[in-house]
Amino acid sequence: MATRTLGALLALVLAVTICEAASVFHPISDSHRSAATELFTEESFASLEEAYEALRSFEVLGIDKPDVRGATCKSVVEKLGSSASAPKDLFYALKVNGILKCEVKKEVFEGIASRLKAVVNGASSLLDSYYSIGSLVLIKDQTSEVDVLLADTDGIFRSIKSLSQSDGRWRYSSDNPQSSTYAAGLAIEALAGVVSLASSEIDQSMIGKLKRDVSKLFDIVEKYDDGAFYFDEKVDQSPLSTTASVVRGLTALAAVTSENLKVPGDKILGLAKFFLGIGIPGNNKDFFNQIDSLASLESNKVSVPLILSLPTTVLSLTKKDQLKVKVSTVLGSSAPPLTVRLVRAFSSGSKDASIISSQALKFDRESGYHVLDVLPKSVDVGSYIFVFEVVLHNSDHETVYTTGGLAQVGVFVTGVISVENAEISVLESDKSVETQKKLDLAGENAISLSANHLQKLHLSFQLTTPLGHAFKPHQVFLKLTHESKVEHIFVVGSSGKKFEKTLDFLGLVDKFYYLSGSYDLQLTVGDAVMENSFLRAIGHVDLDLPEAPEKATRPPSPDVDPYLKYGPKAEISHIFRVAEKLPPNHLSFAFLGLLFLPFIGFLVGLLHLGVNLKNFPTSAVPATFGILFHVGIAAVLLLYVLFWLKLDLFTTLKWLGLLGVFLLFVGHRILSHLASTSSKLKSA
Repeated sequence: MATRTLGALLALVLAVTICEAASVFHPISDSHRSAATELFTEESFASLEEAYEALRSFEVLGIDKPDVRGATCKSVVEKLGSSASAPKDLFYALKVNGILKCEVKKEVFEGIASRLKAVVNGASSLLDSYYSIGSLVLIKDQTSEVDVLLADTDGIFRSIKSLSQSDGRWRYSSDNPQSSTYAAGLAIEALAGVVSLASSEIDQSMIGKLKRDVSKLFDIVEKYDDGAFYFDEKVDQSPLSTTASVVRGLTALAAVTSENLKVPGDKILGLAKFFLGIGIPGNNKDFFNQIDSLASLESNKVSVPLILSLPTTVLSLTKKDQLKVKVSTVLGSSAPPLTVRLVRAFSSGSKDASIISSQALKFDRESGYHVLDVLPKSVDVGSYIFVFEVVLHNSDHETVYTTGGLAQVGVFVTGVISVENAEISVLESDKSVETQKKLDLAGENAISLSANHLQKLHLSFQLTTPLGHAFKPHQVFLKLTHESKVEHIFVVGSSGKKFEKTLDFLGLVDKFYYLSGSYDLQLTVGDAVMENSFLRAIGHVDLDLPEAPEKATRPPSPDVDPYLKYGPKAEISHIFRVAEKLPPNHLSFAFLGLLFLPFIGFLVGLLHLGVNLKNFPTSAVPATFGILFHVGIAAVLLLYVLFWLKLDLFTTLKWLGLLGVFLLFVGHRILSHLASTSSKLKSA
């Protein structure tokens, strides 16, 4: 049990160490395409908004769209043709139409444009302006036969701009004092739409103010330690949706302005790192925001981010692995001609001394990787920081692409660690050696030792790297396990190349609970860069410890394997009570016959009295009560039979009470009628 725990802890620590070394960002890959087909199913097309998110994701990723054109286009045409459709519904219907190219008549577009212009001119909230202006932009992109240009663009621009705040955030309406970063993205995208729909040139001073608002917005951008930049809303919206909103607004504005926006390239690259760093989101909305934002960054006019990635950050000296680096866009497209330079490399523990001189990596056209064939001989096993620089060949590309300057990547260099001079000894109290045995920690060991409480156990060995340097792994443990399963774990310390541990049993008798007997010995040595990490049994030692005093600490009860509760249970032996002796059959039948005697007597009595139906009422109402009375009597008799066969006493009494009330009512009515009839006959 403890062996599994110790082994799992070793594996976990090694994995966490590698993961924490550095964040390596990878562009969109086939993993995203596979995830898209799993996330966006037929249920994803329940609404036009969800349908657009699915279709847009498939379009960006280059995945074949599912066969939903017929049903989806029908919804699009219905939504666009309805005069009751809200601007938001029209917006997503036009978004879907832009992808599927549904058959929408010119008259429908004209009617929508007319309504949307009226909404824009009278909009009282940012969302109304956003969806209306966005819809007009979509109509402009889908047909050139409809007039979508806005007349009073300056007034509309000022109306939306009046909702901006001094820190770059925006309000949703003049009645709402709360500012929002998410709303800022919507507002910038809407204003970009106003610029593209302007019938005349917009006042450039207002464009300048808008660009300053964008700069202010990037002053409040937040940053992770790995260089990723993001916008956080704190409330209502997640960082992913908020950052996606800003990216859409930024790229839309850059597409309609003549001058480039003054946004630092490292922040554009940081936004790309944020979207790539979240991996593969688990829900449709987040997945769409990630893919759509990366597609916007892929083709934006501010600066296109280039991502430097490594297929692996673990290099083996034993296998002579090559250092490979790839530079691509966020969607995995090829980068322009460039050179990747390894500027320097230093140990994670010492950032001053570089172990590698600056050198350019060779570009392999077939694989698309920049390769360093052989690591310098000065590179030993360990954790390193490699610093790369991406240099574009064409200086004109520097205004189109951003590389973010120097890129630092954590790299692990692994190798086989030599384990030498391993030995274990039993020492006397004066440190003289009584027994000493060599250990082969690369193979199997089955040493057998014996000691008493006045002696000591001494373990020592050396660890050296492939270059002969001293190696200090993250974990070195010596475990002693008593035959009663009581375990004791000790950390083995080091001095230089030598690791050693001395157990003074005289000072450990209380910790060992005075338990004499055989103790199994197990040594654990592990590290993230040690290819031959091991957890190995090395033998046992028989300890002769003194008797435990009365007040000595008792050993803990052995751990119970939790998996045992799922195992087979002990067989349950049970003897049922012997059935009671039953009476003879003829006696039982005789008793049954006696039970029928009262019923037979009842029938004989009826015949003796001369029962007939002469006095049964002939009028409708009395006859009805008479029939119900007899039905109630029959129901009581049937209830007795059911009680005998299946009903319990409480159920029988409940129904009997209800039937009793019913019989009391109908019986009283029929008896009252008979008494009245009898009195009339006597008086006559």
